[in-house]
Amino acid sequence: MNSRELVKRTIEFDHPTRVPRQLWTLPWAEEHHPEYLRKINQDFPDDLISAPGFYQQPVKTYGEQYEIGTFVDEWGCIFENCQRGVIGEVKIPRIKTWEDARKLSLPEELLTVDIDMVNEFCCRTEKFVMAGNCPRPFERLQFLRTSQNVYLDLGMQSPGIFDLLHHIHDFYLKEMEIWASSEVDAMMFMDDWGAQRALLISPNMWRMVFKPLYKEYVELAHAHGKYIFMHTDGYTAEILPDLAEIGVDAVNAQLFVMDIEALGKQLRGSMTFWGEIDRQYLLSFGTPAEIDEAVQRVKRAFYAEGGVIAQCEFGAGAKPENVYQVFKSWQEV
Repeated sequence: MNSRELVKRTIEFDHPTRVPRQLWTLPWAEEHHPEYLRKINQDFPDDLISAPGFYQQPVKTYGEQYEIGTFVDEWGCIFENCQRGVIGEVKIPRIKTWEDARKLSLPEELLTVDIDMVNEFCCRTEKFVMAGNCPRPFERLQFLRTSQNVYLDLGMQSPGIFDLLHHIHDFYLKEMEIWASSEVDAMMFMDDWGAQRALLISPNMWRMVFKPLYKEYVELAHAHGKYIFMHTDGYTAEILPDLAEIGVDAVNAQLFVMDIEALGKQLRGSMTFWGEIDRQYLLSFGTPAEIDEAVQRVKRAFYAEGGVIAQCEFGAGAKPENVYQVFKSWQEV
């Protein structure tokens, strides 16, 4: 059973021969632990990979995303970074007034994907291939307006924020439609929705404003025969059932800030849990025994002849031996 079949069987709860795996790596890990990273990749190669964009027009950015200093992304959002190897923050809004929003130029270069090259990439691999784009409407609002302004805009029900959101959403639908015409196996979207112990906005507002957008992403992917994955950080227990309801096939959530066992009772068998293992304590400070128990907890809660992908992030502060132990444990369960 190759990686592509393994992941598909996992999502379908169809008796995969093992739990598929995927390591997320930040440049911090590449800089600080290159030898350990090579060992992890050698001993536990990924089953899921992302396709390059193969854009026919160059994507316009400025600076280096993971270096100290200023980085300007393809939407013109300005990130300030004070630590090498991680992503910076937006301090100055690109859109200060709603007049600015009407002048917003969209990154049309992202629509120039060379589908033939993407298809060739997919055909050359037995890995499960994710599309190379990732809609993130809530986060894009924050990058354009800053988080503080977005929370005020939503709380005050400003018409301008909803016009901007739907402008962003329409662009993402165009981008997704292009990728959906390729031979990738799955598509992905993301937004970080949780603080440490609660959702960042009320569940009712989330369901009113953002859930319908996500439902359109899911429907578009499924209409083209693609699986659809979502990543969201923080405490999101209140909306995970909604994601299962609209048909999200796999979710990458910060499980260890929530009640894993309660989530398992509620959602086991309804969608695949695509990681993760705790970044706040376990990967940085945990013992091998604690890593083993964490893997067992996730499997006990969510595994149902499939439904679990072994994933964790090798980022700032993580002990390389603990990241290695995560995949070793998954291989042995």
